[in-house]
Amino acid sequence: MAPNDRQNFFIFTDYGSEPLAVNVARAATLNTNYRTTLWTGSHLQMTLMQINSGEDIGLEVHTDTDQYIMVIDGTAVVAMGRTRDNLNYQKTVQCGYGIFVPAGTWHNLINIGTKPLKLTSVYAPPEHPHGTVQPTKD
Repeated sequence: MAPNDRQNFFIFTDYGSEPLAVNVARAATLNTNYRTTLWTGSHLQMTLMQINSGEDIGLEVHTDTDQYIMVIDGTAVVAMGRTRDNLNYQKTVQCGYGIFVPAGTWHNLINIGTKPLKLTSVYAPPEHPHGTVQPTKD
């Protein structure tokens, strides 16, 4: 089953690893979970995320996984660095910004706006189990 393209409707499921073409921006906008896997293949995974105002992803590092984050809506500060105590790369990002996080880089994304931050996150290789849905960060 493929996503339905009606304006305010989307079937949230992990479609991997079948071929898929989907309006990712619309799916990310409609997602209200902290994390929802959209597609999980053997070498790549895409998740949709919502970070509420004043919240963050949480300081983390993926030792063997490159990550690409695309901001769909909202404003955030991204902080990255080689160690958890030296996040020397910091930038304010908003709709349209892409964030490249090399494997082994400590990083955090903090929503500094007044509305939920909507984003997609691509992991290579996959980081989360197929079908992961996390309603909240906890």
